[in-house]
Order: sequence, then C-alpha cells, then structure tokens
Amino acid sequence: MATTTTPRRAARPVRKDTGPPPHSPSTTRRRRRAVALLYVLPALLPYTLFAVLPALHTAYLSLFDWDGVTLPSFIGLDNYRRVATDPQLRAAAWHAGALIVFFSVLPIALGLVSAALVARRPGRRGTSLIRTLLFLPQVVPLVAVAVIWRWVYAENGTLNQALRAIGLGRLTDSWLGSFTWALPAVGLVGTWVVAGLCMVLFLSGTQRIDQEIYEAARMDGAGPVREFWSITVPLLRPEMAVALSITVIAALSSFDLIYITTGGGPGNSTVVPGILIYRLAFGGGAVGLASALAVVLTLVISVAVVVINRLAKERS
Repeated sequence: MATTTTPRRAARPVRKDTGPPPHSPSTTRRRRRAVALLYVLPALLPYTLFAVLPALHTAYLSLFDWDGVTLPSFIGLDNYRRVATDPQLRAAAWHAGALIVFFSVLPIALGLVSAALVARRPGRRGTSLIRTLLFLPQVVPLVAVAVIWRWVYAENGTLNQALRAIGLGRLTDSWLGSFTWALPAVGLVGTWVVAGLCMVLFLSGTQRIDQEIYEAARMDGAGPVREFWSITVPLLRPEMAVALSITVIAALSSFDLIYITTGGGPGNSTVVPGILIYRLAFGGGAVGLASALAVVLTLVISVAVVVINRLAKERS
C-alpha cells in the first residue's frame, strides 16, 4: 500500500534586527544633529573654556573661606548664609532692584512711544537722524559714557550751569556725591543708554504689523492713543520680552557705569552686587564670599529671564 507524503515547506531564514534602514527618519535626524554639532563646536569649545569652566570653578570656590593667598578652608554653605543675612549684601540687592526701573521700565516706555511716533511718520525729513541719535549711546563704549556724564553731573558741570542759566541755581547739587540723588543720577544715564536699543527693537517690530489693522481701527474712529494701546503694544509683546530680558540683565549685572561714575559711593548708596563682588574679591580678601554672591546673582538673572520668557509665551 503506497503512502503519500506532503512536501514540507522550507523554513524561512530568520532576519536579524540590524536597526533602522540607512535612510530612516531616525537615522537622518541623528546625522543632522551630528552635522549641527560640528558647526557649533568651534564656538562651543571657547565658550566652555572661558565661560562654563570658570563658572563651575566659581561655584567651587564659594564653598571655601579663602583670601586668595593662603590655603582655603572648606566651610560648606556658610557663604550663602552670609549672602542671605548680611545687611550690606541686601542693600546692594535693593539698589540693583531700583536700577531695574531706570534700565528696564523707563527705557521700554520711552522706546515704545518713540517707535510709535517714528512708525507713524516713516518718510518725514529728519526721521533717520532722530533714530541715529537715539541709538548712538549703544555704539559708544560705556566707560566713555560714564566719563562724559561725570562731567555733566559735576558741581561746575553742564547740568548745574544750565540750571543757573535759567534761574534755577537753587536746584544745583553735587549729583554724584549726594546720598539722595547719586543712584537716580546713575540710573538716568542707564535710561539714556538703553532707550535707543529698545526703540530700534520696537521699530523693527512695528514693520511686521499689517497696516490694514491700523486702517481698520481708524475707520472705526480710533485715534493715535487708542491705536497705540490696542494694536501696537499687544502686537509688540515678543519684542518687549526681548527688550525686558536684555535690560533686566543690564540692571542686575551693572558694574562699569557705577564703578566709573561713583565707585559705589557716596558711602554705600550706589553699591550694587557687581561692585560688591569686586570689593570682596580684590579688596576685602573674601574670595569665597564674593564667589557665593556671584553664583546667587547668576541664578537670580537666569530665573528672571526664564520667567520673562515664560510670561511672554503664555500671553502670546
């Protein structure tokens, strides 16, 4: 009796998982990241050597009591406790906070108004000259600006001479030597320097606003003030966030302007964290405490910038 056998199917070869094909999206992304890293690498290396590593070394020194000469002794977080409790350090923080009004609030307000006025008259004669004059302080070294304003604020300087010329000689003062007026006087110099930058930022932002929005508002009877508050200000929020970030950093990290004009005086009435860090590190023999203050200042600036950008994104 013959038996029939069914032919067996040949076993399929087992394919080994060799990863994604050479042209898969994940492979393409990895290649693009590698290429992007190669482009960034020439700038990343110097930044790491001259910014990241010194910052990490500063954080390391903040854990020691060191005068810069003798052997340091480890004290942990004691320097940070002193930063939080020392009255002089708290006063420096308050002065830096006051400078935010002069470096941020006033320049942004002036920049918005001046940008709105220039944007409404783009072809008028003298507009380019006004923009150049307002932006000029940005291209002048801040040390030169400080020296010029020392002459302006001197007892026989331009400001007091102008007050005497118009019959207001009783208002003259030693502005940079006054406990009351030294900080506002320096702050107004910062306003003069930063206002032009804010105006240029806002003016570039007004150029991307569709003019049909203004025309529709005018047809509805809106005047210049209504256009400014209802159209210009809301649509310039991204530029305002950039300007606020830049100016807050300038206010909190200010050093050269105050160092040249007042040196932190009279007394300690214009001392800011940057001046105090310099005094502690190079004149007070407290490198560890100065490093702790520098770390805290860096963290405060970073948190402020992050909060500003978050608020700007949420509102937009």
